[in-house]
Amino acid sequence: MASLQEQLLKAGLANKQSAKQIRSEKRKKNKAVRKGQTAQETGLQDQLNQQKQQQADKDLALNKTIKATLDTKAELAKVKQMIAQLAISDFNGELAFNYAQAGKVKTLYVDEITQNALIKGRIGIAELDHKISLIPAQAIEKIKAVDTKYIILLNDNQPVAEDEDDPYADFQIPDDLMW
Repeated sequence: MASLQEQLLKAGLANKQSAKQIRSEKRKKNKAVRKGQTAQETGLQDQLNQQKQQQADKDLALNKTIKATLDTKAELAKVKQMIAQLAISDFNGELAFNYAQAGKVKTLYVDEITQNALIKGRIGIAELDHKISLIPAQAIEKIKAVDTKYIILLNDNQPVAEDEDDPYADFQIPDDLMW
């Protein structure tokens, strides 16, 4: 019966050069073991192991970047879905609500309840695909954590600390001042 090496050569799965190299490596290992030395990997084996390690490091780095891009795409898809699903549709009214977008003042006509909610920060304004949507403040906060480019306005509902030495403290400015 022929050895495995001979069978691989006949089948064409190996060539004479690689068989010769493997025999040489095996002979060097056996000689080192007989002389009492520890079994050392030969130069070819070291080189192969080094190449495998480099390839594994390269693959790991590539996988990390791919995973990062997929995660950001998933987060942006969530944001778009939140804006589409949570948009308040019944806000049309006669009161004008002014807000700034890209350095321009824009007007949105809303009813009184929506205007008060916008002023007090319970709802905010977001933009998706050049379409303005009103969204609850909790959703706006979640969207801000991912990407702020979709958020146009969310008023802060924290009370402002009053200055004790303010000469105009007796003259309060109304929140719903219309121009």
